[in-house]
Amino acid sequence: MTLADRTEILRPLGLTPLLTTTQLMALYGVSNWTVNQWVQNGCPLEQTAMRGRRFDAEKVRAWMAEQAPADAA
Repeated sequence: MTLADRTEILRPLGLTPLLTTTQLMALYGVSNWTVNQWVQNGCPLEQTAMRGRRFDAEKVRAWMAEQAPADAA
């Protein structure tokens, strides 16, 4: 089952799957270093019971949109 499949199944429940760093890297086509820089600059992380970082794709998209005006200046 793909991430897109899981997203469609969970959407009616108001849930979204959380992304790993690797999945976020693939989504945006960036390196681990870039994701680390994003986190240092305030990219939202989700708390989990396990080790490792998890990201809510919608929150990251919103954060990226907020960063765009600052990048354009």
